[in-house]
Amino acid sequence: MADQAPEEETPPEKPPRSKAMRIVLIVLHVLLHIVFIAHFTAATVMFIVFDRDSDECSSRASKKNILCDINWCHGYGFLIVIFVLFYILWLYYWVFKPYVGIKLYNNYLEPAIDKWIVFSRQLIVSGIMLLIVISLAVAYLGYECRYDGTKAIGLAGPVSFILIGFAVSKHHKRVPWRIVTHGILGQLLLGIFCLRVPFGRAIFECLGEKVTIFLNFAQHGARFVYGDRICDDYVFAFAILAVVFFFSVVSSIMYYLGWMQFILSGLGFLLQAMVGTTVCESVNAAANIFVGMSESPLVIRPYILILTVSELHTICTSGYATVAGTVLGAYVSFGASPAFLITASVMAAPGSLAFSKLFYPETEESLTRSDNIQLEKSEDTSILDAAASGAAAALMIVLGIVSNIIAFLAILFFLNALTEWTFELVGLKNITLLFLLSQAFVPIVFLMGVPWRDCQEVGMVVAEKSLINEFIAYKHLGQLVKDNKIGSRSASIATFALCGFANPGSLGILIAALSAMAPTRRSDITRVALRAYFAGSFVSFTSASFAGILIQDDFIS
Repeated sequence: MADQAPEEETPPEKPPRSKAMRIVLIVLHVLLHIVFIAHFTAATVMFIVFDRDSDECSSRASKKNILCDINWCHGYGFLIVIFVLFYILWLYYWVFKPYVGIKLYNNYLEPAIDKWIVFSRQLIVSGIMLLIVISLAVAYLGYECRYDGTKAIGLAGPVSFILIGFAVSKHHKRVPWRIVTHGILGQLLLGIFCLRVPFGRAIFECLGEKVTIFLNFAQHGARFVYGDRICDDYVFAFAILAVVFFFSVVSSIMYYLGWMQFILSGLGFLLQAMVGTTVCESVNAAANIFVGMSESPLVIRPYILILTVSELHTICTSGYATVAGTVLGAYVSFGASPAFLITASVMAAPGSLAFSKLFYPETEESLTRSDNIQLEKSEDTSILDAAASGAAAALMIVLGIVSNIIAFLAILFFLNALTEWTFELVGLKNITLLFLLSQAFVPIVFLMGVPWRDCQEVGMVVAEKSLINEFIAYKHLGQLVKDNKIGSRSASIATFALCGFANPGSLGILIAALSAMAPTRRSDITRVALRAYFAGSFVSFTSASFAGILIQDDFIS
């Protein structure tokens, strides 16, 4: 009939690969393995024949050792790490999981896990377990403060932030204390592993060094386009933000190849098992370790329409509590430690899940389960298409950063001038709006463990981060460290406290991004965005409190 509505067109399915194409792919994979193994073998021979006989090696190696001490972060040692990790993941993904892992999980592990979950979630058992774990955590933190009593002040930070979160909670009687406790303990355990365990410290120091080297390659493109003079003078919009283009292209290519989805699914499963949140919440929190708050929801985009309000709040909180890998280079250029930045982002993943459920507990039934979640695949048609789309997306990110900084700095300095003029009329000088607001952060940074002599300066940079953005705050912090106006421990705590996107500009960016993905949920998104802003801030402050207790003097000297 003429007035009948046309049927919706379904997109055509991709044709299956032909037999010849499958053979070509198999041959290509085999050749890549042969080349990789041949290169590793040649590097091993070179290391044994030449490095073993070098003077440096002879002086360090004992007579019983065949090889020198291997530096696992550089040269041949780093190649061994890459080789071993690659084949462990390859064997798991292509051999163990499809032929052994699935049957083992379905027949043995899943029933055992279900029985354990039912047992552990009994009220009495759960309460006893939580008390034991909390007691052990408090005892360990007290042990860390045995040589420096001033560190114990940092213990008041997480306790105060949890109490404030409960006081402003949307549903006080529905707070899932099990999830809150597991999330904060996960945040603490990750901090202990990254900052106190020598092996964990070595991993993240190496990872931070590699991230810095990797991101610095963006300078080659920036210098070619903008010139050495602009890059040497560190003009922010050109030299600093050039890394955003580079990392965005790399991330887009990784999405196209499926590597990013593989990493996120693994981390999401670990967070779900550790904290107890739903799959969408856990996967999004894992994604926020690597990508920005407006990009991470893309991996769960098909499910945003059916998320509960509490789950939407968790999505927002995770975005505010972490930073994107695309801007790490900018923070490092201001003097921030890359190892601390990466550690802070990793710690924020379980912490954001905990504080989101503390501020906005779940009162609805989730419609997303672990057995029906499929991560969003890339829409690009080739690696070149993925690179081009990543560069185009980076342009919008850079423009958003620049426009927000210009607008908010202009408004802030106008209000500062107006406030300063108002107080000058009554005889008080150098009283600005930012100074007045920063006074509210002085007790907060003191609770984080910052020595009182540095609280005024650190309170100012935390206020700049919370009221303007983290770029201004990290630049100010770098200048304070350069001028020796604050101590090394205070600077380290501030680095963790600033590592998040919780600022007014991000509030608008996140609302716009999520509303574009799910227009019918705009009212729910705007309803929870402001509450999530404070929850995300508390996640960063809690990480800073733990870091102040765990960081040793030799790590910051």
